[in-house]
Amino acid sequence: MMNQQYFIGIDIGAGSLTTMIIDLAGTVVGSASEDLLTRSPHSGWSEQDPQDWWRALCLTAKQALAQAAIRPNQVKSISLSAGAHTPVLVDAYGHVVRPAILWSDTRSRVEAAELKDKHGSEIFEIARNSPAPTWTQPQLLWLARHEPESIARTKRLYIAKDWLRAQLTGTWETDHTEASGTMLYDPGRGDWSERLCEMIGLDRSILPPIVAVTDVVGEVTAAAAEESGLAAGTPVVCGSSDTSLETYGAGAVALGTGAVKLATAATITMVSSEPGLSTSVINYPFCVPDYWYLIGATNSCASAHRWLRDTFFAESGMTGAQAFASMDKEASSVLPGANGLLFHPYLQGERTPYWDPLLRGDFLGITFAHERRHFVRALYEGVAFSLYDVLLALEEQGKSMTEARIIGGGSRSAVWRQIVADVLGITIIMPRITDASFGAALVAAVGIGAFPDLPTAAEQTVSTVARHEPDGHQHQHYQELHAIYRDAAKALFDINHRLSAINRE
Repeated sequence: MMNQQYFIGIDIGAGSLTTMIIDLAGTVVGSASEDLLTRSPHSGWSEQDPQDWWRALCLTAKQALAQAAIRPNQVKSISLSAGAHTPVLVDAYGHVVRPAILWSDTRSRVEAAELKDKHGSEIFEIARNSPAPTWTQPQLLWLARHEPESIARTKRLYIAKDWLRAQLTGTWETDHTEASGTMLYDPGRGDWSERLCEMIGLDRSILPPIVAVTDVVGEVTAAAAEESGLAAGTPVVCGSSDTSLETYGAGAVALGTGAVKLATAATITMVSSEPGLSTSVINYPFCVPDYWYLIGATNSCASAHRWLRDTFFAESGMTGAQAFASMDKEASSVLPGANGLLFHPYLQGERTPYWDPLLRGDFLGITFAHERRHFVRALYEGVAFSLYDVLLALEEQGKSMTEARIIGGGSRSAVWRQIVADVLGITIIMPRITDASFGAALVAAVGIGAFPDLPTAAEQTVSTVARHEPDGHQHQHYQELHAIYRDAAKALFDINHRLSAINRE
């Protein structure tokens, strides 16, 4: 182990920060996570304190090194990832101006709608995406109107992982994927857009230089080393957004591949040679050069699963993993189609393809023949149907997918994985490691030349533990059910809007 090379990947997740240490074979030798607190001081707000990220990094880095039983100077490079769209505003003295606004924050609904009404087609033409509260551009417009003092104090804008990396290196930069996530970037030119900045009155000078994902941007400073337990002088590689790096780290690096994520929300990410042509999906430059990844999402997945557990299984006395295992067993005892029971997972509205926050969830077709186990099966299938809507939206743009790597907490269910394969009609492959911190660690290795490029690093280190081929007969059956599922969803649009209007709690 004395001559072995190790690489660290650090990921800021929605609820926790993870530090992972891998070797050249892609073996995880040390890993640690620390919970992060998301604050919601007002309805629709989601914020985190960037200082919490730094404290979590310092704690988990020491824990991961101890678990790996290696010296800090055996780590050859470090890289980072985090959720996109999360701006950190810093003043002239290097102080954080205010808490970071997360991608899930919806306070800028009015500003997003205004930007879409006034400049929607122009924004899409430049940024390749459509305004919504998740993007940095409308968030900054909200701040300009409601907290003008915050904007006035700001001298530098960082994105989440870039601010955290700056605590290690003292440098200021971002990558092209994160730049795209601000909706202030022109991917056609590969640079910030004066026009997009002008729309919200933003001074472009606060935006960072843009570098490649695998660029070495600095090294761990002596001060950072003392706090974090990392070795001073360790090279630090830029990194990228969590979705880009978890898709990459799962092994989806070729055209026609992608990732299905069964997490709090569910997503399909597809690797493409070009961006999509409509606003139904989101487009980002991929960490693999010259490629894009297109992403569509359903809002409620593991969150709906947890709600069903807490609502229907609480009286059993089972909690956590035990309850989920029981639910999985019950779902496996039910034939495909859940005896005619359908579930629309719109518990928090829906994104792709409807982009409607007022939609509501439902179980449809309930009879006296239905038992608790049917509701679990229907939930698994309903989320898969919603993902099929996402896949159809991608296919409408001329894109196709033959296989997908499956990631996220829901992927632990073999039953759910097979349902996803049968509904989507594609091969589903489960990687051995699915955390974005693994992809970040591979980026760290590529950045210092341990591998010649990102695809080679993935090819040589990513391994899989399960493979699910779609059953043609079941796929045909699910297509028939999905047609009913989609017709029912559309028929209930007006009902959902009326319910939302009359029941404002």
